[in-house]
Amino acid sequence: MYTVEGRYFEELAVGQVFDWAPAVTLTDALASAHQAITGDRLLLPLDHHLAQEVTGEGTPAHPALVWNIAIGQSTLATQHVKANLFYRGLVLRRSPLLGDTLRTSVEVVALRQNKPREGRHPTGLAALRITTTDQHGRPVLDFQRCAMVSLRDGAVRTGHNDPMADTTARLSPAILAEPLRGWKLDRFAAGTRPGPEVALESGKTYEIGGGDVVTSAPELARLTLNIASAHHDARAAGGERLVYGGHTIAVALAQVTRAFPRLVTVPGWYGCDHLGPVREGDTLHSSVTIERVRALPGPGKLADLRSRVRTADDRDVLDWRFVAVIV
Repeated sequence: MYTVEGRYFEELAVGQVFDWAPAVTLTDALASAHQAITGDRLLLPLDHHLAQEVTGEGTPAHPALVWNIAIGQSTLATQHVKANLFYRGLVLRRSPLLGDTLRTSVEVVALRQNKPREGRHPTGLAALRITTTDQHGRPVLDFQRCAMVSLRDGAVRTGHNDPMADTTARLSPAILAEPLRGWKLDRFAAGTRPGPEVALESGKTYEIGGGDVVTSAPELARLTLNIASAHHDARAAGGERLVYGGHTIAVALAQVTRAFPRLVTVPGWYGCDHLGPVREGDTLHSSVTIERVRALPGPGKLADLRSRVRTADDRDVLDWRFVAVIV
């Protein structure tokens, strides 16, 4: 009998490409299910009339839905992942609208076998370049992910010892403004209520009041085509299912929008580190620090933000540095 399953670490090779995950069309139903699980409050995906005014085309999909689908599609290469260490340089090349279709390709760019540790199943690190396009072949996302993947045979020594590129991305204002091309941010400013004033000043840190419980973790994994066994099979996760990392990031962003309700979109990440596991039923708390603020032509600013997320029992689980467009 042949077992149908993904590649283990020793079955990966630099240059391999995984590009046969099903394409996903972004629909209202998909967006609603994602919103129900992650609780996002981003204005344009929620308000179709305002979105039409701002974009002149239609409703942009929530950026967290876009990157969660891309990451989920990328798990063709990482079904036997034990943990995801980091993401680097995620750039939204354009803002897909509801009705667009996403396709993702994954290339293995570096491999390094970890040193054996007593009592733990052997693993290795796989650096993956993930690129996502729409139905017209236009670029949507481009970023790197580093996954820790199990070996099938614990006695195998692959000899893989590539350096893992763990560098902070340099995101220029021109690159970050690209997904906003043609948008009328003055319409966004005119069409939204100002709400409580929050100072957009470098160096300020805001603690987000209240936490959010993590629910429907396997459902979000299924929704985004994530086939990593650790999110579905408790045995593969060592006894208790792990929450998909994109789930934690999306909840963090939902909490950020409570601090900055006039946040328009997230065009890029400098990096994101998973500091510890999140499991179903955990309650997530976060703080957000403003690291830098730059002006955009016309209304709006680019804000470099850093979200730090912890569980109710004070375990650090996420350190996420990204750029937000705030009007």
